[in-house]
Amino acid sequence: MTVIPLTPGAPNTFEGSAPDRICRQPTRAELHAYLSPTPARGRALVYAGGGYLQLMHDKEGTEVAAWLNTLGLDAYVLVHRLPGQNGQPFDIALQDGLRALAHLATLPALPLVHVGLSSGGHLAGVMACQQESAGAVIAYAPLNANHRDHKAPAGKPDYPPPEKQAFYDAWPIGIASEAHGLPRCPVFLAYALHDAIVPVDHALNLLKAAQVHGLDVEAHVFPQAPHGFALRELAGTHEQWPTLAARWLAARLSAD
Repeated sequence: MTVIPLTPGAPNTFEGSAPDRICRQPTRAELHAYLSPTPARGRALVYAGGGYLQLMHDKEGTEVAAWLNTLGLDAYVLVHRLPGQNGQPFDIALQDGLRALAHLATLPALPLVHVGLSSGGHLAGVMACQQESAGAVIAYAPLNANHRDHKAPAGKPDYPPPEKQAFYDAWPIGIASEAHGLPRCPVFLAYALHDAIVPVDHALNLLKAAQVHGLDVEAHVFPQAPHGFALRELAGTHEQWPTLAARWLAARLSAD
């Protein structure tokens, strides 16, 4: 693994030990590069979740990178700064994501995919709106129904800090009536039907937009899945989701 600084600042530190490290106070934007042991057929930018309050660096970052390596992809886990933390602006995660894209653009050309879980899936959706890419793999992500005008459940209070809520309001992925929101690439979704933390409405809203606007979206909704299943909590039919995503990725990369 190689750490690539994207901004000035002290190297990031993590609480806990592998495989459960969490970054609670990111000090700079970094890419943690995990290269495929075989010649890479693609490149993945990986976004860990944590509600834009912290980053689940191993569970939703490095473990995802290791899985992508087995599929022949070079994987880059983005450690991004957090909205409202230490005076950061509402869109700091997007700014750091754009810095990551700029760095990857200096490397030999490979098809690019975005991969994000939970709030990292929201950021993957945001990044999928920036420029064309091979695709985006998104799981149990608050894509759109945290927007103050589209909340599910209705009446849910705004999220603190205000910058976090402002980022959700600025980027409701799948709400075509808003200024932003339609991905510029194919999207794969994996959701939990009874997820009380991230209701399935987020996926349904994107599917409705895909139907109207002709987007390429494949969605899987699993009745037994808990929130945050990632690659660990797979006791149920959602054990299939990594295989389904791998097959989808293979098709996207061969078509690119």
